[in-house]
Amino acid sequence: QVQLVESGGGLVQPGGSLRLSCAVSGITLDDFTIGWFHQPPGKERQGVSCISSYEDKTYYADSVKGRFTISRDHGKNTVYLQMNNLTHEDTAGYYCTVSKYSGGRYCAVIESEYDKWGQGTQVTVSS
Repeated sequence: QVQLVESGGGLVQPGGSLRLSCAVSGITLDDFTIGWFHQPPGKERQGVSCISSYEDKTYYADSVKGRFTISRDHGKNTVYLQMNNLTHEDTAGYYCTVSKYSGGRYCAVIESEYDKWGQGTQVTVSS
């Protein structure tokens, strides 16, 4: 049974940093793409970043490019999202998800390509 557990959210001031973790069990993490999505208050869920299987190719939404970094710790079966220079617009629930199918050199944050989701972790950016 596939399980994803996010952690690392919290309250941070504008300009601050947080590192989110997504601990994955039930699959061989290397075989699948992992995505991060967020859902700001009153808005639909949006793709933030992803890391592909095998070659760890990454993708970032324009809104986070240059500020967020996604990485994978193969030994710990965990994917991280390092978030720097946070702004009020980053306030959201953050969710990690695993791709429906294994393999793939590249990734995209298209929600229909993912099926298992974690419970989410809240990030609030406020002074």
